[in-house]
Amino acid sequence: MSDHTVIEVLNTLIETCKDGEYGFNECAEHAQAGQLKALFNNRALECRAAALELQQIVAASGGEPDVSGTVTGALHRGWVSLRSALPGDDNVAMLNEAERGEDKALQRYREALFQPLPSDVRIVVQRQLAGVQRNHDQIRMLRDQYRAAA
Repeated sequence: MSDHTVIEVLNTLIETCKDGEYGFNECAEHAQAGQLKALFNNRALECRAAALELQQIVAASGGEPDVSGTVTGALHRGWVSLRSALPGDDNVAMLNEAERGEDKALQRYREALFQPLPSDVRIVVQRQLAGVQRNHDQIRMLRDQYRAAA
């Protein structure tokens, strides 16, 4: 696999991480429960750290690392803001939106692993995928708990 292709794959994941960072910040802003605000803020920081790690790999490979999210991610964040203005349980709504974002992140990380990445890069992507999966599972569990309590 050429360095150019590896850089493209990693830049897609950087965009995904930035979408996650911005999305979790948006969810934290609109969640009502302090526990969820803290969780979302923590997840935003984890996404930022993951993006930084990938940006460093891209730069070391001679590429220009992406620094922003996607248009689709921006549209999703706009929906999160709109959704928070509608009546209903903002905690459940924010967890639903966070899970939707993590579904997309899982998809993109899995697609990246279908590429013939260098072994050192593959290890980083696999480790980050495991973190996305943990986030997804925790958010789903919390969503189910908040939904049951509503």
